[in-house]
Parts: sequence; C-alpha cells; structure tokens
Amino acid sequence: MIAGKTMLQHVWERAGRARTLHRLVIATDDDRIFAEARRWGAVARMTRTSHPSGTDRAAEVAAGDTADVIVNIQGDEPLIDPAAIDAAVNGLLPSSSATMSTLKKRIQDPAEISNPNVVKVVTDLSGDAIYFSRSPIPFVRGGQGAHYKHVGLYVYRRDFLLNYSGLPVGPLEQAEKLEQLRALENGYKIRVVETEYDSVGVDTPEDLARVSARVEAGLPAR
Repeated sequence: MIAGKTMLQHVWERAGRARTLHRLVIATDDDRIFAEARRWGAVARMTRTSHPSGTDRAAEVAAGDTADVIVNIQGDEPLIDPAAIDAAVNGLLPSSSATMSTLKKRIQDPAEISNPNVVKVVTDLSGDAIYFSRSPIPFVRGGQGAHYKHVGLYVYRRDFLLNYSGLPVGPLEQAEKLEQLRALENGYKIRVVETEYDSVGVDTPEDLARVSARVEAGLPAR
C-alpha cells in the first residue's frame, strides 16, 4: 500500500487527471487485480492469460472498443504524470505519418548512459525515432552531446495496435529485447516527445519505499 491506497489505484487516479483521456480501462488476467479494481470503482476487463506482452493485452481490449487512439499505461507507475500522458497523445494526433508515440527524457546522470536497463533513444529532426537501444547512443566522438532515455508510455492509433502483434519480429528486437523496435523494423514511424517526467516504476521493495516517501510528502512526479 502507498499512502493507504494500492499502487494500481494511484495509477488510475493520476491517469484520470489527463485531459486527453476520455475513458480508462484496467486490463488484467488476474482475478485478484480485477476484484481490487472493481472494489474502488474502476472499469476493469479480464483478458486472456496467453498474451506475451502488455501491448497484446491492450490490443485485446482495443478490439472491443471504438476509440481511435489507445494509451498503454503501466500499472506499476504510481507517480505517472498526467501532463506527460497528454504530451504523448498530443504528439501523435497531428502527425500524418506516425502510427504510435512515446516519450523521452534527457539523461542527467552519466551512469544511466551505460546502464543497459536504461533504454536510450535517438530521433530524427522531425522527432520520429531512429532507434532504441540498451547501448549508449549516440556515440559522441569528441565534445559533449545529449543523450535521452526512453520513458515507457505508449500511444497507438487503434488500427495499428490491432495489427501490431501480427507483425514479424525482426533481428533487432530479438537482440535488444525491446518490442517497440518491431514497429521500426517493419517500417512504421514512432513520434517521440520530450518530457521532464522521469518514470519511477516499482519493481523492488526499495522502489516502493522511495515512491511511498514521495507520495506521502506530496512531491511532484518528477
């Protein structure tokens, strides 16, 4: 529990403050999560247990929905910034070429550049992704350059999301173990929007303690 609420409830409530989202649905294959979400009034749907990723789970829910744009928010991000959600959505809507969008944040800690658990991203001059990697990219030869890390929030056009799981997995996705590379390897564009929001997922007891302290102190997401 974080300040008397489950982590999922914090995500639900913060996502509900995003101005661009018109409907929220919790997708899960776990009866306990489904029951907990319904307990505090969330809309929840049970999905198949066979999905290899959250993207596939989101696609199952999207197949029964009429929304043109689908946002996939991780359930372990209790400090998710509503403004970051809006930025990602608004980055995709005016683009005539991109089929999905996501976020990036400039790296301030040099240790993150070489950390393979921090995914880096490089973009073209239009703001579309060129590549995502666990390696330090770009390689800066002389002088200093900016490095950006990927913030794992995804916005999809519905038609693309429904076809996503059927796309072939390429050698780059296999090598990096990054599913967003499937879009790039199949010729689709990903719009990348810069944000000040720094993703704070909860994967360990130490993460939980740190996030709980921030929530109880009323500190902002970033």
